[in-house]
Amino acid sequence: MGNINIWKMILFFKLLIIISISFWYNFERRITCASTKQSLDTMNLKNRTPSINDCAFEPTGMWTVEPSGRLGNLIGQYATLYAFAKRHGHQAYILPNMHSALSKIFKIKLPVINQEVANRIPWKNFGIYKSWMAEEYYNIPGEFVKLSGYPCSWTFYHHLREEILKEFTFHDFIREESNAYLADIRGNKTNTTFIGIHVRRGDYVDIMRNSKKGVLADKEYLQKAMGYFRKKYKNPLFVVTSNGIDWCKSNINNSLGDVYFLGDGNEGSPARDFALLVHCNHTIMTIGTFGLFAAYLTGGETIYLTNYTLPDFRRVTDFKYETIYLPEWIGIPADLAPLLKKD
Repeated sequence: MGNINIWKMILFFKLLIIISISFWYNFERRITCASTKQSLDTMNLKNRTPSINDCAFEPTGMWTVEPSGRLGNLIGQYATLYAFAKRHGHQAYILPNMHSALSKIFKIKLPVINQEVANRIPWKNFGIYKSWMAEEYYNIPGEFVKLSGYPCSWTFYHHLREEILKEFTFHDFIREESNAYLADIRGNKTNTTFIGIHVRRGDYVDIMRNSKKGVLADKEYLQKAMGYFRKKYKNPLFVVTSNGIDWCKSNINNSLGDVYFLGDGNEGSPARDFALLVHCNHTIMTIGTFGLFAAYLTGGETIYLTNYTLPDFRRVTDFKYETIYLPEWIGIPADLAPLLKKD
């Protein structure tokens, strides 16, 4: 009889141990990581990157983003969806039209939701309109959320930089084609450094003048930016892409023979230009998300045009240069004199 009681006690304690382990395992899977909910507009952005508060448990629900705009916008929407869904512990899906646009260029991995299924889901719409990780973005409620807007702030996704870079891995044939172009440019030169230049013009010539109270990059800005790299590197080669390539040929000095106008300006098929920029070592960008994400994916040094809008416009729109462009990037202020003279 005594032996039976001993075995009962042993079985009881074994069961207790199993229950305890199971409880703590599930508890740890369900808790969210600590979140610093301090709004970034009160932080010193140059000295701190937003902390990670990604959840430890299996993602649930279904989050997506409404695709809108062109390549640069789609990259920003994808990256923000990826980071926000992970932060809140939900599974991210992309819609077919976003997949169609991005999968032709990148080896993206997020699953695709069938459009007919997506049409039947009672989404909770949530707009991302501020250019920094605002307080309300830390806790977005809902199992089925559809993000919208044109997010492009590094504060949304930079804490997951390595994962984001992997998501935007080029297809092999695109990478090989880009490297072949650059090798052809280099020829027999040694110790070359490639600097990709993206000059945004096209529709922005009118948009900046009329509705955004700003200016585009001018000849002087590009000359200063290129001068920086010419002083720093022995054999720099500049690869220019633009949707205004004729303007570039007229305004960029190529007397040294180190500038190559490879952009075809075809906005309907931007993959070639984008890939060429990203396969360079460093970047000179002007404005726009196309150049912004080319620089982000490239790494290296980046020079960008800053203060290109009037202060009144920035106050009304809550636009913050320091949350759009990485702190280590080099900003050259735009010449607002023509705009101020006009006003």
